[in-house]
Amino acid sequence: MWDERYAATEYVYGTAPNSFLAEHAHRLSGPVLSLAEGEGRNAVFLAGLGLQVLGVDASAVGLRKAQALASARNVEIHTEVADLAQFTPAPAQYGAVVSIFAHLPGSIRGRLYPLLVDSLVPGGLVQLEAYAEEQLAYASGGPKDVDMLMSLAKITQGFAGLEPVLLQHIEREVIEGSHHTGHASVIQFIGRKAI
Repeated sequence: MWDERYAATEYVYGTAPNSFLAEHAHRLSGPVLSLAEGEGRNAVFLAGLGLQVLGVDASAVGLRKAQALASARNVEIHTEVADLAQFTPAPAQYGAVVSIFAHLPGSIRGRLYPLLVDSLVPGGLVQLEAYAEEQLAYASGGPKDVDMLMSLAKITQGFAGLEPVLLQHIEREVIEGSHHTGHASVIQFIGRKAI
């Protein structure tokens, strides 16, 4: 499905970074692991700030567009085609893990999220934005499966090893290309690993 979606000439989620990521990017240190990176908008933005970034996605088509965007912006990003159901990040490797609209079933989150905590260096951050369960009432994007949508409880359970720096459920206007646009219900989270 993702290869087919990303096969379009346009960047379906745009080329500008996620606004929540951009607002808090000053908190992040590298290297950064960016999950479900897709066409590269977030990885390229972070690389433009001087951070080393690995963008992981199941779609080789999306990641080719990510590399093209990086080249057009004169920055370097690293990419890896991987299914997050099997992906295992290296332990104690990353200054930050970024998860922007990376919606996963609970069974995959239960395996992956503790590995993400383990992949952080002491003091490292996870920054996540995802559609909330209440997003089912809106047509502005996201999966139509409540298991893949987020809640405050799912965050606190999944990232129990992190100290919340920011954790909120808000409604906001999302403007990200043709597939994420309009009024939306989202969960925003920044969590820090103990030093």
